[in-house]
Amino acid sequence: MMGETMTAISPHARCMADLHEQGYAIITDLVSADLITALGADLAPQFANTGFSEGSFSGAETRRFAGLLKRSSHAASLVEHELILKIGEDMLGPWCDHISLNLTQAIELAPGAASQVPHRDQDMWPCSGLVAQERGVEFLINVMWPLSDFTQDNGATLVWPGSHRQQDELLIAPEEAVIAEMAQGSALVFLGSTLHAAGANHTALPRRGIIISYCLGWLKPYELPWLAYPPEVARQFPKSLARLAGYQVHRPNLGTYEGRCPSLLLDGTLDTPGAVDALLPEQEELIRAWRSGMIDPKRTVARSGQSTLAATVSPGGQASHG
Repeated sequence: MMGETMTAISPHARCMADLHEQGYAIITDLVSADLITALGADLAPQFANTGFSEGSFSGAETRRFAGLLKRSSHAASLVEHELILKIGEDMLGPWCDHISLNLTQAIELAPGAASQVPHRDQDMWPCSGLVAQERGVEFLINVMWPLSDFTQDNGATLVWPGSHRQQDELLIAPEEAVIAEMAQGSALVFLGSTLHAAGANHTALPRRGIIISYCLGWLKPYELPWLAYPPEVARQFPKSLARLAGYQVHRPNLGTYEGRCPSLLLDGTLDTPGAVDALLPEQEELIRAWRSGMIDPKRTVARSGQSTLAATVSPGGQASHG
């Protein structure tokens, strides 16, 4: 029968469908519990040495610290997880040249920690409120990895299904939230436009997890990567990880050092003189067309978010006259 021979939906397709429909997805058994246990052991001393957060947003009964890639060699396996990166590229890639690491942060909810105020992480960038919701632009992908099992009692993350399509609603009724209970090795993936909050910890034990997030490469990230991972640290990373951590120019010419890609700080070419452009192909083409006289400035049109080249130069390379 057809139903018996159809290929099962892939984890990637299932997660993408959930993100589009609900604004979040829970992926069970994504990595081994042993990996999470080892990561948690590496981070335990830092948890012990970190004081409680200050401020009404983070929560007085929480501990938070970042820079996880320099605190545990196991963090890279989560940051560069193949499925997570593919989801991030598919959700964010249409709106940027490449995605970047926004944050790696460990979080502990101490016993008695109150529930966090519901919020959308993309609101830290004011430009997110200037883009029409129907365009479907996403600025951020979050991945919450439990270091200890997340339960209703110990403060599992609360997410509001469909809230990514209700961005004009600051808050939504608490009873509409889903409690993202998960075991070690699972992951909660949710959009920057999704309303969410940490729950309250009513148990006698701390609830620990880490949040890894990825943003559009042209945004200023929550965690400044060049301070978290200066060149002497980033030189130890694989090139792919260093690029995620900020050592990659974002076309056109964003995030440069001395007018060049900041990766030069890692490969020994610091003394190479001269700036080097990093432009998108359509920008290079537009400049070539302008220099060759193929663009008629009298016929150029106002920018509409797309390159004006198509409106001023014909596919055959001749100036278009209507």
